[in-house]
Amino acid sequence: AAPLELVLSADAAGQVANCTVWEPVTGSVLLTYRGGNTSHRGLAVLGGQYLLGGQLGKNYINVWELQRRDQLQQKIVCPGPVNCLSASPNGLYLVAGIAESIYLWEVSTGHLLAILNSHYQDVTCLTFTDDSSHIISGAKDSLVLVWGLYSVLQVETSRGPEPRYVWSRHSLPITDVQCGIGGPQARVATSSLDQTIKLWDICSGDLLVSVLFDVRITSVAFDPAEYHLFCGGSDGVIYQVDLYTTPEQRERPFHPEQEMVFKGHRNQVTCLSVSLDGSMLISGSHDETVCVWDIQSKQSLRSVPHRGPVTNVFIIAAPSNMLRAESKPSFPLPHFSKHLQGAEGCEGPESGGVILRLGKQQGSKENTYLQRADQLQSLLGESEGKNLSGLVEQLRSRTSELEEELNVVRKINKDLFDFSARIITKQ
Repeated sequence: AAPLELVLSADAAGQVANCTVWEPVTGSVLLTYRGGNTSHRGLAVLGGQYLLGGQLGKNYINVWELQRRDQLQQKIVCPGPVNCLSASPNGLYLVAGIAESIYLWEVSTGHLLAILNSHYQDVTCLTFTDDSSHIISGAKDSLVLVWGLYSVLQVETSRGPEPRYVWSRHSLPITDVQCGIGGPQARVATSSLDQTIKLWDICSGDLLVSVLFDVRITSVAFDPAEYHLFCGGSDGVIYQVDLYTTPEQRERPFHPEQEMVFKGHRNQVTCLSVSLDGSMLISGSHDETVCVWDIQSKQSLRSVPHRGPVTNVFIIAAPSNMLRAESKPSFPLPHFSKHLQGAEGCEGPESGGVILRLGKQQGSKENTYLQRADQLQSLLGESEGKNLSGLVEQLRSRTSELEEELNVVRKINKDLFDFSARIITKQ
């Protein structure tokens, strides 16, 4: 019989395969996807049709059809190396963390819809709510941002998108972000190098609980019923946190007890995932192994070796077409743009997409293309007789100076942040 659940795992070496698909009960390998290696939190399944992997240290995303495992279908070229990647559950959108920016694409057209620039350091993790209505991002600047997708798409062109919430209660870089079920009423769990995990409510934006550990927390995961949180530590131990303790405490330390920890890894736990029935926990570690745990007994059922530090592991319901070599994707992937729609260098109308304006832009007073053409013609007329070439050279020179100043400020900001982080972690 075909398996109901599959585990997808990837390691930093990528010698045997970029991604391996195996059955959690028996541990038998079913599929392998070859070509390159995937960055940490850079693996995603798009619409049950494609597998995406952000290439480690490179500025592109590898794309495989789920059925054609030995052949890359295409590469999505990005403006920079991809730190993290996530696909919306409805298969309509793709987001990638590139440096301190978040890039949002529409899958059906390949258009770059928005670039979100509210983080100050590199983005480390991205996820969608289960109804694809919100994006949650975490970064090295210790901030967690919640973005309403509708607000991002209908924002006025005169100003950039702004997050719905800015959660700033962590003091060190964010290592993982996980979202429960419930769409805009879901809860979000975040982990950080400041040795805490925090639970937030999207509806109100409030902090519900904060748990303090004795070690840095590098990954976090809900069980399906959201009764427990599983927290992977830098010491290789996985801690189980009960979310329904009495009396309730907003801030509380974690007291490790033998029945509330999973011991077996020899290095930090990089990623966690729970089976759909809540009986098994899957964990990946820098010790180059993936472990399958029985949650009730806290015992390791099996350990699957890898060739390098594990960068991604998660369990999914088996797509119906993944194990059928004769099936084909129900939709083709278009060429993905590196530039915002309408910006210089964008593919333009020949890409065949349809632009929809949502919300306030439906009745906006934005000029039509003919009006813009008339304005441009009048501006060109006014500039006759002026030395345009000299003006262009001045603008280019000034732009270069500003870019150099910005790079210097960014480097100073990063050095100060790294220095502060080292001082804090030594205390």
